[in-house]
Amino acid sequence: MRIATWNVNSITSRLPRLLAWLESSGTDVLCVQELKCGDDAFPTGPLRDLGYEAASHGTGRWNGVAVISRVGLTEVRTGLPDGPAYDGAVEPRAVSAVCGGVRVWSVYVPNGREVDHPHYTYKLEWLAALRTAVAADAAAERPFAVLGDFNIAPADEDVWDITQFTDATHVTGPERAALAALRETGLRDVVPRPLKYDHPFTYWDYRALGFPKNKGMRIDLVYGNAPFATAVSDAYVDREERKGKGASDHAPVVVDLDLGGPTDG
Repeated sequence: MRIATWNVNSITSRLPRLLAWLESSGTDVLCVQELKCGDDAFPTGPLRDLGYEAASHGTGRWNGVAVISRVGLTEVRTGLPDGPAYDGAVEPRAVSAVCGGVRVWSVYVPNGREVDHPHYTYKLEWLAALRTAVAADAAAERPFAVLGDFNIAPADEDVWDITQFTDATHVTGPERAALAALRETGLRDVVPRPLKYDHPFTYWDYRALGFPKNKGMRIDLVYGNAPFATAVSDAYVDREERKGKGASDHAPVVVDLDLGGPTDG
């Protein structure tokens, strides 16, 4: 089974690339973030024409997540139980489903903005709620993974130059501690293998030639429980999808699983 995660930075803007990539990559399950569209505008029809069904959770603003699958889609859950609100609204940042016998969560962790900003506190609260929400799935015998844009680089080597991130979000101790607490539920970091460069970055800013200069970050993560992690046969970042006109500022992270035979969704 091939499972991937991709922050598309607007599914409407990226739809032709998304459909072409699904068709060419052989992906069975795709977790998508930053839809920037409401559920009523989600491209269910074009995806169905390719043989995929989807569970989306979006309101049409700056967030939104989805799970897209051609191997079954059951037990759909939207949002985090007791998840925090920001500025009076509970944002659409998490959706989960069982696809081909694997439960996946597609998550879009709040950015945090600045360390002294209320959004940073919200980010830490949201991560704590995520930990609580996934604990039972993480401990289960069924393969399970949380995939998405975490807006956190787990280690210094996961950014192009740590000296450029002094007093910045995405690399702070509390954020990384929240990731560590998430892993303590029984999850492992599935790190993609290096391809063109020594380190598998997943995001490059549009500005200042970030991608050509490889000034990137590894913030799109796959955290799987033991049954998931031990089934991984390959993991890589599809950097080709960050190239060219109309690309997202993130690239897909692809994980291949050897589950030892057919499973039910």
